[in-house]
Amino acid sequence: MATTAAPYGLKAVNHIGGTPYAGSTRLLPILSGYAVNIFNGSIVQIAAATGTIAIVVTDGDAGGVGVFPAGVIGVFVGCTYTDPNSGNITFSQYWPASTVAADAQAYIIDDPDVVFMAQADAAVTQTDLGNNCFLSAIQSGATGSTTNGNSTTSIDNATAVLATHPFRIVDFVDSPTSTVGDAFTDLLIKFNGIYHSYNNPLGA
Repeated sequence: MATTAAPYGLKAVNHIGGTPYAGSTRLLPILSGYAVNIFNGSIVQIAAATGTIAIVVTDGDAGGVGVFPAGVIGVFVGCTYTDPNSGNITFSQYWPASTVAADAQAYIIDDPDVVFMAQADAAVTQTDLGNNCFLSAIQSGATGSTTNGNSTTSIDNATAVLATHPFRIVDFVDSPTSTVGDAFTDLLIKFNGIYHSYNNPLGA
């Protein structure tokens, strides 16, 4: 509910033109032994040093802990790997830190035109529609639940017109339990301009 702080990372809703999101993802490798949990709904990048998936560890705020790096590729929604203990192929809601698996692959929503639902850390009002925004805190191996595998990343309510912010507010969630201006407003956002790798002329 938007009156309760219950962030859930980024959840795909549809495309910016209004067409449904059909659930398409891209499989990209995770480095064996990668030592950070990656939760469902986390923003991820292609690490330049390895060419593998890593969690983004800036908040996207130029005045905070930094704008998003080149190589941001989308949102993590699970993974598959051979369990090093059982030897079985495992499908997981999240990547458990330090898992040793040479065949680890992440499912990534990599379409830069997907609209995501995300919760703000405080109230966002109608006058903020069209503004840009960033994360309320950096992502880490602790910004999520190892019980359900879901991210707890949220959006900072301090929206602005600044071009350096990585997301654009395109609408608000309107439902019986969520409306614009709620104490923890549910937003509809998309990646902003060059902050998605596919729109950035620079490589990862």
